[in-house]
Amino acid sequence: MRILGYLVLLALIAFVAWPYYEMFRLDNALGDNDMQALGQLVDLPAIRRNYKERLGKGLGLEPARRDPNRALAWLQQNLQRLGDAALEKTITLEWVRDTLQDAAARATDKKPPYFLAAVTFAFFESYDSFIIRLGELGENATHVRMRLKDNSWHVTDIIL
Repeated sequence: MRILGYLVLLALIAFVAWPYYEMFRLDNALGDNDMQALGQLVDLPAIRRNYKERLGKGLGLEPARRDPNRALAWLQQNLQRLGDAALEKTITLEWVRDTLQDAAARATDKKPPYFLAAVTFAFFESYDSFIIRLGELGENATHVRMRLKDNSWHVTDIIL
């Protein structure tokens, strides 16, 4: 019975340490400019979905109500279509790399600015969500959300 307790404790410690190890891998991928390793740690479709949702809320793009001229519905459809294409062209793996490197540079005085040196907070939001803050809480902080998906942790959102 004692061995089972130790095994459960060991599994729990490993699970808690896992996203911190992934942060280390992210730091290495950014520092080495290794796009292949970065690609394994980033979920681009999830990042695009999160930005699309925030853009939609910011533009007030709620489903169009009955518009006699259908102009509002047409405008919303075109904005959403253009938004999807723009997000796919803008939010790329290179954009993720540049955004995280810039956030690290703003958050730390270290030269070169390593990702891990810029981390001021990192902890679980839930069992499958992990939040990382680069820089002190305030206007210049960047938040990186990682989610447990398909048995690995992936960056799913970058909140500037």
